[in-house]
Amino acid sequence: MEENPDESETSITISNSHLLEEVKKKCRLSARRSTKDCEKSSFRKSFRIDYRLEESVTKSQKGKDGRYINPWPTWKYPSLADVLKWMILEKDNSKIPRCKEELDKELPLVCPYFVENPEQAGMKKGGLRVTWLGHATVLVEMDEITFLTDPIFSMRASLSQFVGPKRFRNPPCTIGQLPKIDAVIISHTHYDHLDYNTVLSLNERFGGDLRWFVPMGLLEWMQNCGCENVIELDWWEENCIPEHDDITFVFTPSQHWCKRTPIDDNKVLWGSWSVLGPWNRFFFAGDTGYCSVFEEIGKRFGPFDLAAIPIGAYEPRYVDFSKFIRKRTFFYVNLFLRILFEYYLPVFGGITCRSYTDLRS
Repeated sequence: MEENPDESETSITISNSHLLEEVKKKCRLSARRSTKDCEKSSFRKSFRIDYRLEESVTKSQKGKDGRYINPWPTWKYPSLADVLKWMILEKDNSKIPRCKEELDKELPLVCPYFVENPEQAGMKKGGLRVTWLGHATVLVEMDEITFLTDPIFSMRASLSQFVGPKRFRNPPCTIGQLPKIDAVIISHTHYDHLDYNTVLSLNERFGGDLRWFVPMGLLEWMQNCGCENVIELDWWEENCIPEHDDITFVFTPSQHWCKRTPIDDNKVLWGSWSVLGPWNRFFFAGDTGYCSVFEEIGKRFGPFDLAAIPIGAYEPRYVDFSKFIRKRTFFYVNLFLRILFEYYLPVFGGITCRSYTDLRS
């Protein structure tokens, strides 16, 4: 029987839903004024949502060393012994096909519609369409804007393209074949979610017209890549795209961590994204384990029309990946009950092998 990760945690309640809606309405109006006042600045300050009329939200926290921490009791690092046992002794149950014919059967590579019919790209008014481009990369078209989640178009999720985890399926399109992109949202800094070469290529193609929404602590890295239109956010902060200030990008919490080098653990924040439009609401979980914060997100921004939720990487079970990184079946049930989504898109599967979970699961 699965342990309920929420048994020891106190649920968050909203004290007055009517007054809360009034506060959010005022915040949106204030945000729009802020957008117009700051158009000339490449790096605008974000604005924080006013939640004075409800219980405290889970805010980002730092340890004594100045690095971000996970504030939930459900977070735990696997022991070194468990990791070594997994890497050395555990059987690989991923069942990744070793030849192209089997790969084409198990995980066919489909050309995105916009490659053959670029004139059809873009959704008008209340339309919502998503295209999974591999791993956590999703092209989202909603409410007259188009944005990418955690784009990676390189063959390896690594510091170098000569070593490290390699895709066993090529990207279904190139960056040059993408339609016009208005924004990119980044959940955290792991190489399979933040790819240096992809950032350079997207910036080269779209330049300052492309807005990057990134976690707190990542602004300098993005600037060093040449990106000019970058918005750095803390948990519960929000911002928007110029000319589309009716669509709000909110950086919401998740249970994970950040690391790109041996010495930069958790210097950058991590999180999920809630994109709130006049017709549709989209949730991108990023990379996360289950924790009580999803109830907070659901009460503030749900229900969502579509949620992109990571799958897999729950083997071996003695490492307890369901709390550490991702999730088993109960994760989806609990997540649905907390944030409420009409449809969900499973992401992460079928690109790189990061655990011994059966590919077909």
